Amino acid sequence: MIKRRISKAIHIGGVKVGGGAPISVQSMTKTDTRNVAATVSQIKELEECGCEIIRVAVPDTEAAEAISRIKKKIKIPLIADIHFDYRLALAAIKSGADALRLNPGNIRDKEQIKKVVTAAKAKQVPIRIGVNFGSLPPSSGRKIPAADFMVKLAMEQVDLLESMDFDLIKIALKAFDVPTTISAYRKIAKKTTYPLHLGITEAGLPRTGVIRSSVGIGILLYEGIGDTLRVSLSSQPKEEVFAGYEILKSLDIREHGPVLVSCPSCGRSESDVVGLAQGISNYLLNVKKTIKVAVMGCVVNGPGEAKDADVGIACGKGKGVIFKKGKITRTVTEREFLRSLITEIESL
Repeated sequence: MIKRRISKAIHIGGVKVGGGAPISVQSMTKTDTRNVAATVSQIKELEECGCEIIRVAVPDTEAAEAISRIKKKIKIPLIADIHFDYRLALAAIKSGADALRLNPGNIRDKEQIKKVVTAAKAKQVPIRIGVNFGSLPPSSGRKIPAADFMVKLAMEQVDLLESMDFDLIKIALKAFDVPTTISAYRKIAKKTTYPLHLGITEAGLPRTGVIRSSVGIGILLYEGIGDTLRVSLSSQPKEEVFAGYEILKSLDIREHGPVLVSCPSCGRSESDVVGLAQGISNYLLNVKKTIKVAVMGCVVNGPGEAKDADVGIACGKGKGVIFKKGKITRTVTEREFLRSLITEIESL
């Protein structure tokens, strides 16, 4: 049983973050925020696959003003991602953003930050202090490790916001390098109780990015660190949401949709287990129910795993045994494998 770090609760729109709330899964749109129709369309796709909080880029005033129109057409909370220009944060708050992401690496002026904090406090809009390794401010003669510098920068920003009587704070310390990211989060988790947003930044394409993100985010979650997460991939954002939930499911932290257990296949297999697993995986893409499905290929682990699942099949030469809730329901021929397994899933 994972013992989670105790953190302060904040609310981003209707979603509670921290304070023992379920670890939420976020994503960020890949559209031009100024294109309201395209942005809303992508957010609706993300809502369908379980995204709980969405972030949009705000590169200029037009994008900030578009937030009010986007908000009217979506159901999940929206975070405005702000860099360089504090006035965009003010415009985003005015347009109804549920939260802000500020980068202390590129907004440093205290008077500008004070103006943003005053506006955020008036509307109870949380602020994420988002420190990224790639946008750290120049530090002449810096000798300390990158993780320590990231923590130092974040805590300076926390102190500044607290000095302005503001505590609706969430923190992220992201790097591409997994050990740096893990070290930064471990250190800051001991210094503050504010909720932490996890992620490995610029993780890459899905094939490698999911692995890098799963290692970094997974280690931290297993240690009880983290209140919300985003898997950053060079891909469609729904892939980020899928990966986020798979990380949570793999650690038994949250249930969300089906789990597929399938054997890798080997020389003992006497049927096309890989093809069957792919067919079931495609079918499960449209299944919302939280169920466990097993596709197994031989007598070594097959019966045990299939019996442990809600629905499972242990395949043999030309035939297979279907299990449902631990009991054998029938034996089917190989050409019936896929259809029979789907029928049993549908019966649930």
